[in-house]
Amino acid sequence: MAYLDIDDMFAPAARSFAPAAATISPAATADAGFRPLEWSVIALAKRDTLRSLSEPSRLSRAMGSLFGQETPSRLADPRLEALRRMAVYAWRHGFALPKAEIERFLSAGFAEQQIETLVTSVTGMRVGATKRSGSA
Repeated sequence: MAYLDIDDMFAPAARSFAPAAATISPAATADAGFRPLEWSVIALAKRDTLRSLSEPSRLSRAMGSLFGQETPSRLADPRLEALRRMAVYAWRHGFALPKAEIERFLSAGFAEQQIETLVTSVTGMRVGATKRSGSA
């Protein structure tokens, strides 16, 4: 029988292995999840490209206004923008994250455990898991 915690639907998944869970403090595990607004930023970042992370040049802004192409806008909240940038890299590259983005993410007030939560939720926990073939 499964249990669905309706009060905290966006909590990170519980770990099933005891040794690693024993080494993580309760305060650190509380920081491993995201708020609903942050989850929506992560979901919206799926549509963004890596190009959306770079600053547009004058020429590209001029060509965009001439031909009606919009330049992707940044989020007004610096914390959410750091999360969006990290989510874009996670959607595109999985665990291969640039060190500068990790530092930006951590300096925005996020915890290291949230990086793992972000990447495993975005990649569907495909890292380290072997895909079963239909021959079983």
